[in-house]
Amino acid sequence: MQTIWSKAPSSDTGQQTGQDAEKDLLPLLAGAAVAVGGVGAMLALIDLSSPLRGPFTLFFLLAAPGVAIGAALRALTPWGRAVASASGAMAVNLLVAQGMLALHVWSVRGGVAAVAALSALILLLTAGRQLRRRAARRWTS
Repeated sequence: MQTIWSKAPSSDTGQQTGQDAEKDLLPLLAGAAVAVGGVGAMLALIDLSSPLRGPFTLFFLLAAPGVAIGAALRALTPWGRAVASASGAMAVNLLVAQGMLALHVWSVRGGVAAVAALSALILLLTAGRQLRRRAARRWTS
């Protein structure tokens, strides 16, 4: 018969180390960031008047392309990836705004939708590239 759980050693104090606590906290923070960004996008898209609309939408406009670009740049060091993804997020936002202004179709809803679409496209291309690499490794090994 197998033991499903076992008693912790008596030397264990039952407290988590700092590294274990960070590992548990990271998914929680990532989930909170996704929720804040999603709420910001929805508040902007449905044009709801709220004091949280501005900060949450700004967070979405910076975080969505930043995360997508950061996922594409996994080969860089963490600091290099953070700098490149922040710069790329600003570039995506500026290019969307400049393109919409040049075409005389500027709107907040359109800008949020365009940034969301570009971020999703970058993220999907990155995921597709990773799937192709995994399939190639599987076929060659």
